[in-house]
Amino acid sequence: MTVAWGVALTLFVAMAACVDSTQTLSIGDDCETGFCGADGQAPSFTRPPDDAGDGRALVAYCPSNQCPEGYTTCENSRFPCDVNLKTDRDNCGACGAACPMATIYERFECIEGRCALACNIPFAMDCDGVADNGCETKPDDPNNCGACGTRCTDPNKPCVPTISGYTCGCDKGLACPPSPWSSDIGCVDPDNNDYNCGACRNACDPGNWGERENAYFGCEHGECGHMKCWSNWGDCDGNALNGCEASLATRTDCGACGNACPADQDCRYSKKTDKYECLCPAGKTYCDGECVDLATDPSNCGSCGYPCNSDRRKYSVGICTFGTCSRQCAKGRADCNGNPADDCETNIDSDPKNCGGCGIACDALVGQACVGGQCVIEPCEQGDGGPTAR
Repeated sequence: MTVAWGVALTLFVAMAACVDSTQTLSIGDDCETGFCGADGQAPSFTRPPDDAGDGRALVAYCPSNQCPEGYTTCENSRFPCDVNLKTDRDNCGACGAACPMATIYERFECIEGRCALACNIPFAMDCDGVADNGCETKPDDPNNCGACGTRCTDPNKPCVPTISGYTCGCDKGLACPPSPWSSDIGCVDPDNNDYNCGACRNACDPGNWGERENAYFGCEHGECGHMKCWSNWGDCDGNALNGCEASLATRTDCGACGNACPADQDCRYSKKTDKYECLCPAGKTYCDGECVDLATDPSNCGSCGYPCNSDRRKYSVGICTFGTCSRQCAKGRADCNGNPADDCETNIDSDPKNCGGCGIACDALVGQACVGGQCVIEPCEQGDGGPTAR
């Protein structure tokens, strides 16, 4: 009988008079003794049928070296019962039964001990339901346009790419193929597209370089020959002869003519919109096209350009707290030796010496396993006090 079991039994006897009408008695909610149940709770004494009728029958749980259902120990295991046959892609359903390698079109996940096919949409789809030939259908297939079974029956509305995927034709605009002058594909606006003005591949002549300051000639209302401004320049005086004379990167004309910035903001370039905007209210700092909080931003921690993830780690990520970088271990990992150089080196999901946390040891004498960060238990044998100890 272990010390922990002896303490628990003594506690039960002392409280028996107070819990005579209670079905379950818990002795805590931590796992430091190694007596964790499968549900993450501390062990409890659960009453079986009370044949004696004295209200004192109970069940005792002891450390176990047996693997719970779905777990096992494989040839390459580091710890007992550290392989989950239901989810491990390298040991799916059995030791060494690895799922196929992923490709750009497909991947396999281990679900309930079986390798399940998953397609990488929008690159490919599994429309015939046959796993052996993988993700056989491409999303530009006119019989499966963007989704299995979506057919493009109108010859004037072919299967075309959009920002979000593929669709049959265009609700607005034209479905144009790529041109030698532009990477624009799919649905384009023929009223304003300089390379497909009024019709596909009708590219406008931009005119002579420098003919109008910061300007060129492009498409408006489906016709070429209209003066248009280069990015971040504007015709703020309304005089087309001097071109686009005004910079849209000033506090008085920020992103658009006449858009003045408030006193607490500056006119800055925004990565999100690819133009100048009035940015960075109080508490934010402008760093490389974005307004950030230097106290919490892991890419700009304490100052612009100071990242917390400059060195990629397998089992941890860098976090920024009050402007100072630190590392956060991934789920199931811990830094038990205090050495950041070897990352979060301890597997607290499976290590019986550090089960659920650093220094929390399972019972080494009986070879107690650690599964999911909990020391495995099972009902005690009769010689250890019996399942109906009194």
